[in-house]
Amino acid sequence: MQFGFSGDAAARTAVLVAVAVIGGVAALGGAAVLGDLGRTTTVRQVVAPASPSAPASFAQSKALTINDIYRSAAPGVVQITSTSVVNIPQDPLFGNPFAPRTEQQQSLGSGFVIDKAGHIITNYHVVQGARTVQVSFSNGENLKAKIVGTDPSTDIAVLQVDAHSRALTPLAWGNSDDVLVGDSVVAIGNPFGYTRTVTAGIVSALDRPLTAPNNFVIDHAIQTDAALNHGNSGGPLLDSRGQVIGVNSQISTGNTGQQGNLGIGFAIPSDTVRNVVAQIIQSGHAEHALLGIRGQAITAQIAGLFHLPVQHGLLVGAICRSSGAQQSGLRGATQNVTVSGETWPLGGDVIVRADGQTVGSVDRLRSIVSAKKPGDSVKLEVYRDTKQISMKVKLGRQPTSPRC
Repeated sequence: MQFGFSGDAAARTAVLVAVAVIGGVAALGGAAVLGDLGRTTTVRQVVAPASPSAPASFAQSKALTINDIYRSAAPGVVQITSTSVVNIPQDPLFGNPFAPRTEQQQSLGSGFVIDKAGHIITNYHVVQGARTVQVSFSNGENLKAKIVGTDPSTDIAVLQVDAHSRALTPLAWGNSDDVLVGDSVVAIGNPFGYTRTVTAGIVSALDRPLTAPNNFVIDHAIQTDAALNHGNSGGPLLDSRGQVIGVNSQISTGNTGQQGNLGIGFAIPSDTVRNVVAQIIQSGHAEHALLGIRGQAITAQIAGLFHLPVQHGLLVGAICRSSGAQQSGLRGATQNVTVSGETWPLGGDVIVRADGQTVGSVDRLRSIVSAKKPGDSVKLEVYRDTKQISMKVKLGRQPTSPRC
């Protein structure tokens, strides 16, 4: 796994079922792909009436009803329509193959206001390749939005509209680190163009890895059974206090090929989103730290079979060129051995701790690295053969796509 990453065992497990985006035009893995909302040119609009803002006391309540949450948050949820131009190749029998025609295509998604300056968050895949972006508010007003910046590695985009501050209803942030399995959640979005639709459910699981549009891994995603469909992408996942704990991004279609919700949806955690959004607003882009290795977690069976010096840790496989890992002298595998159909990288270093924290999985090391910035250092404790050594690795900058 390249740290910023692709291909670790946990991520592979997560995409054994089909996972699709729910508001843009690209599927993000698996065998089945959802119907493509972004490819329609006619979308039925069912406009929900604007709801009055909830009293300020709602925000201080410990638990709200779904209606309370909807009345408070719905005015801050928007529908996003992005328009792109694609080339349609000409049939050589019926036209000039060197002069392809172009066609406008629209993609629908959701978003939400985060401040009185007009900044709006949505998914990167909702506006990917867009020439124009329109934002529709709960009062029916449509405004042209500019794209402030995007981050394919976390599937986040920041838009901005020129609107009076009184017309904007920012949503409050929650802390995704405080979320527990079983917590009640509410999603508000625009599935299939049905504006500001609310659905509810629970947190089904935590720490799910998702595949980003550029094939890196998004860590710590929140799994929910709240109904999410095409058009929900970029909308908020709210906790029982009406605070944003995630940005709805993907759904699983299993192996059924069904074109709708199966009760397995995923949201990018708010703590990740807030960090990325702050960087985008400040500089127009976000940067992520890179260690520069591919690794594989040790199992007790493999440790015993190959007489490894430890029962836990990460086998270092490939080392990325010009990465901090290479420059620090970290050693990769010298051979690959297949056991029961699975290939194991052997002969390289074994990472057991990072910054004093035990590392027993790729996810754990990736989480430690992703909390840092390019140029920061991470202290690794590794076993080289039977000798334990420590090394300090200066982290690099994650590229636009995995190249290790």
